[in-house]
Amino acid sequence: MPKQLAIACFFLLSCLIALPSQAEPAALKPFVSGSYQQLLDSNADKPFMLVIWSITCSSCLKDMALLNKMHKTNPKINMVMLATDDVSATDDIQKILAKNELTDLENWLFADENPQKLRYEIDPKWYGEQPRTYFFNKKHEREGISGVLSQEDYEAYFKKILN
Repeated sequence: MPKQLAIACFFLLSCLIALPSQAEPAALKPFVSGSYQQLLDSNADKPFMLVIWSITCSSCLKDMALLNKMHKTNPKINMVMLATDDVSATDDIQKILAKNELTDLENWLFADENPQKLRYEIDPKWYGEQPRTYFFNKKHEREGISGVLSQEDYEAYFKKILN
């Protein structure tokens, strides 16, 4: 009997170890008035990319796998994700980020009752179209692009902001 118990325990332990581990949910920082400046300050003298997306934007969701690839192949570029959904979408946002292995990035979520004000703080010329991507060089000179980008587009902008 003890031998059978030991085998059963070993089998059970082996099964538990073989279970896929769940990715940690993304830590979503609340993006409120003043957060944009905080984001700039925390990336002082560093090039970075700000990706603005939403769970309701099909183009944004299709772009997630490429964003993951670009993140992994370009570690010198800090990638910051900003979901424009409200706090009620937190679970969906975290699932999408986990599915696309983007939970280790700096992730933000609109958390203000006035999203137009937040958009204006980011860019007075931006009216909310998505996806929206900003590329910042180390002097924080930026270029904003609306729409889906190809891998070649990302690589060209990365080269530009790293120089």
